[in-house]
Amino acid sequence: MNNFLHKLKVIWSDRSLRRKVLFLVLALILFRLGAAVPIPGVNHEVLNRFLASNQFFGLLNIFSGGGLSNLSVVMLGVGPFITASIIMQLLTIMVPALKELYHESGELGRRKFAQYSRVLTVPLAMLQGFSLLILLERQGALLPLSIFDRLTNVLVVTAGSIILMWLGELISEYGIGNGTSLLIFAGIVAGIPSQLSQVIVNFEPAQVPIYLAFVLVAIITIAGVVVVTEAERPVPITYAKQVRGNKVYGGVSTYLPLRLNQSGVMPIIFALSLLLFPQMIAQFLTNVSSDLVRAMASLILELLNNQWVYGVSYFVLIFLFTYFYSAITFDPEAIANNLQKGGAFIPGVRPGIPTRDHLNRTVNRLTLVGAMFLGVVAILPLIMRAVTGMQSLAIGGTALLIVVSVSLDLMKQLDAQTTMREY
Repeated sequence: MNNFLHKLKVIWSDRSLRRKVLFLVLALILFRLGAAVPIPGVNHEVLNRFLASNQFFGLLNIFSGGGLSNLSVVMLGVGPFITASIIMQLLTIMVPALKELYHESGELGRRKFAQYSRVLTVPLAMLQGFSLLILLERQGALLPLSIFDRLTNVLVVTAGSIILMWLGELISEYGIGNGTSLLIFAGIVAGIPSQLSQVIVNFEPAQVPIYLAFVLVAIITIAGVVVVTEAERPVPITYAKQVRGNKVYGGVSTYLPLRLNQSGVMPIIFALSLLLFPQMIAQFLTNVSSDLVRAMASLILELLNNQWVYGVSYFVLIFLFTYFYSAITFDPEAIANNLQKGGAFIPGVRPGIPTRDHLNRTVNRLTLVGAMFLGVVAILPLIMRAVTGMQSLAIGGTALLIVVSVSLDLMKQLDAQTTMREY
């Protein structure tokens, strides 16, 4: 407790750090204010019933940061931007020019790459907004609108998504932590009081064992996320001795820390985005005039509404995106070259290509464990719901995983900032 109070004192006494924290708080307040402003023509009673009975839109509400629960102007959240980022990352594999721009063109190339992602976000947001609004209007959650009013709503929710994208980037640049993850985190945390009130209102003494089991699973999940996030595999490194004049340099031993889960919570966010987008489009296409398109859309919805198909797809996507994100963020060849240039080597491994292969094998094994853990935690609530039959447990694992991971990342960055100020 004393250490926590000391950290707060350091944060408040340092002008630069205080500005970053206050900017983060202000940005999250602006986001929650936007989430409280609904678009015109909302039938809240029908909307609440629809969201309560539909698991897909429950997940989409989490992914939008809670903006969908009252059809706010930021109802799309950062989903379109994340989808655009995924598409651009996948294109780097297929388009050599984009790969060179992202990996070999330095900071200027990465800025251009990020700009392409922002531009792609606009049509994706318009497509998702139009599909979602038409679908909700057919369900009765939106009052019948004219073409002009419908177009206005599409432009409003598109603008809201672009503003959130901009706000997330401002948080990453001028605040603390990853802006996109923090916006989703804020939406989940803001929904906790209403969820607790629903649990209290609908409480039944016969369900006490189920609630206790849920609390136990939540505690185990939190402990597991903390352990996996903090776990490291130290790779020993030795610096060769160098004689310069009458002095001897090097000869020291250290280690390279490789995290068990290097990708954090991003695979969960990527997998949710990739699962939600086709479901939204399929929901929209179920009422088109073409029999073939309608049949294909119904087939996709039927498959994804199947718990087994959905759970397996979710697990596989998280597993693949964990490897994909680790491959983007960790470059064994660059690390091997830097070690060789600095006169360092891994004991028992030759410098250069053998070092690269050794690091690659080590990271792949670590990523296997991290990917399995993320996938199991994400689908665990689906398994619990199938066992207990309680709808409220269906999205707990994903939300809990995001909240714990983002909280850990934020606390570590705050701790690093305060430690740097103290030194």
